[in-house]
Amino acid sequence: MAAKRDYYEVLGIGKNASTGEIKKAYRRLAREYHPDVSKLDRKVAEEKFKELSEAYEVLVDEGKRKSYDMYGHDAVKSTFRSGGFDWSDFTHFSDIEDLFGGVGGSGGFGQGGSIFEQFFGRQTRQSRSGPAQGSSLRFDFEITLEEAYNGAEREVMLPHSIACDVCKGTGSADGKIETCDVCKGAGQVQRSQTKGYAQYVTITSCPKCKGAGRKNANLCKSCGGSGTAHKTSKIMIKIPKGTSTGMQLRIRGAGEAGLRGGPAGDLYVVMHLKPHRFFVRDGNDLLTEVPITIAQAALGDDVEVPTMDGKAMLTVPPGTQSGMIFRLGGRGMTDPQGYGRGDILARVVVSIPKKLTKEQKNLLKQVDDSLGDYAADPRPPEVSRPE
Repeated sequence: MAAKRDYYEVLGIGKNASTGEIKKAYRRLAREYHPDVSKLDRKVAEEKFKELSEAYEVLVDEGKRKSYDMYGHDAVKSTFRSGGFDWSDFTHFSDIEDLFGGVGGSGGFGQGGSIFEQFFGRQTRQSRSGPAQGSSLRFDFEITLEEAYNGAEREVMLPHSIACDVCKGTGSADGKIETCDVCKGAGQVQRSQTKGYAQYVTITSCPKCKGAGRKNANLCKSCGGSGTAHKTSKIMIKIPKGTSTGMQLRIRGAGEAGLRGGPAGDLYVVMHLKPHRFFVRDGNDLLTEVPITIAQAALGDDVEVPTMDGKAMLTVPPGTQSGMIFRLGGRGMTDPQGYGRGDILARVVVSIPKKLTKEQKNLLKQVDDSLGDYAADPRPPEVSRPE
């Protein structure tokens, strides 16, 4: 599978591009690659047009763009319903619907409906006048290894939109919603024009209801008719035992408010594990280094090893080589799927003194001479399990 291209490269813009520049670039390229006007093979043009729209959907949205800039393509997967971009994820059709109304003739929009009926599905036009689910939100959340090990609950403050308390999300002060008398609830108006033997149909948003398909006779003064209000909510996040970087938690209904009385979107919490001073996580195992002296390595000893529950004693056998790894079974992370626990892998490192007195040097020389000709064990460090 080909690697996904950088969204900025797809739109031909720099990473510091303004929202206006992003919109301008997308409209220009949409004109070029729309399948009904492009000179490319239709399937190629459709893929190009879809790629452009995916990039635009992310970069024109401030929140999605910020996540993408920080973490790349993986950061925005959760914003798409199926984990990958689909036409049902495109929420900015109104930004380009005026571009293609004049494309018609045999096989054109005059015969098959608008661009949105072809790519986004025929329900798009009707759905404008009905309830619609709110957008989902992504929240990147840093946790400590201790929180991941023990499990925890943390409260965060999340800014998002909610349904207006005054009008209950309807946008109308008295709750009465009327069908737009211009577009009859379609949200779009059509204008036909005949040129020679061809008939062209222009489809645009209804100028009266702005594509909503309905009107409020008495706008809610609290929300100005939008049906939503901004709020910072307290969200309780439960961190399961064994949580690892990249794990996502879904909190239903904690996203953006729905439109026209529709349900709220969801909140996706993406976990990021902070570095730990003692341990490096490897799956469900925890890796750590334990310094020992030359004498402990040669003679053997009981040494302390840090664990997530305090300290444990590790028996270092005589003749231990620097780099040998000892396993403390069942002292690692809990498997989030319920498959037991990992281990702690303790790698012993023999500490060599940097400064020695004359007397110490003489003593070491005597020991070395008494040992005769010997060589370190050439075998690689092994993993041992202490008794």
